[in-house]
Amino acid sequence: MSRRDLIDPDVREPLDQLVQAIPGGFNSIADIVLRRATVQQLLAAMEIPPNPNVASEDRTVPGPEGAPDITVRVYRPVDATGTLPGIYYIHGGGMVLGDIDGEDAVAASVCEHVDAAVVSVEYRLAPEHPYPAPVEDCYAGLVWMAGHAAELGFDPERLAVYGGSAGGGLTIATAMLARDRSGPAIRFQMPIYPMIDDRNETPSSHEITDIGLWDRAGNIEAWKWYLGDGKPDQYAAPARAEDLTGLPPTYIDVGTVDLFRDEDITFAMRLMAAGVPTELHVNPGAYHAAEVFAPAAPLSERIWTRRFEALRRGLA
Repeated sequence: MSRRDLIDPDVREPLDQLVQAIPGGFNSIADIVLRRATVQQLLAAMEIPPNPNVASEDRTVPGPEGAPDITVRVYRPVDATGTLPGIYYIHGGGMVLGDIDGEDAVAASVCEHVDAAVVSVEYRLAPEHPYPAPVEDCYAGLVWMAGHAAELGFDPERLAVYGGSAGGGLTIATAMLARDRSGPAIRFQMPIYPMIDDRNETPSSHEITDIGLWDRAGNIEAWKWYLGDGKPDQYAAPARAEDLTGLPPTYIDVGTVDLFRDEDITFAMRLMAAGVPTELHVNPGAYHAAEVFAPAAPLSERIWTRRFEALRRGLA
């Protein structure tokens, strides 16, 4: 049986369309600049209208010491009153793709459904900017957000970090930096199918080879680009962390047909063993980012409903 046969039928059609449009999926495009352009073209073709319930604006804020400034996009519900919870949003893309424009609709949806002030960060990408540039940008943006809570209209004691895929790995790494540098207090973290293990040794990292979306070869390539000439540590690959104590309460979800399945399940178990309140959902039949590709599918609606509810509860 092919792993593709295990995909929930309700979310399969957009994946099949992707593979028809780009045989072998995104990672079959060797040139990273062309690959990014192709992703942007596909996103542009989706023509998602702006969310009328959310207002947003871009701001330029200080980057890490000695590094360029970074751009963040600030979201707020248009009918918001009073002080809201805050969510720091980190986009995905395997450390080599993605930007705040590509996840604008998702960030706005989180803002609307959780009734929160959201700040989405534009971090530098590998291979042009390998580790630690991306995670240091993310940490710098978090420090700026926490320091401007009053201006942004959120309660600094109710601050969560959210990110999917590479953004999920960066979510955990950013929370670790905040813990270890005595940085901003994080009430809750939601790393979604996080990319956290550069070793590619788990069963699921060997199983997912021909789905067409973040298969084994692409993951190995992305880690090579992200790490560059450096050696991986816990802030680059959080699965390598020896001490998980002191991290914020955590919600993780991942699909059964996702390369990151086993590293994420193992990490959730280690969080629990370290005394970190942790909620884990493994979604049968879901491939990587299935709920983004097929948002109207019943499986996707269940995934989003659980996430929004967990964010509201974690920030209550």
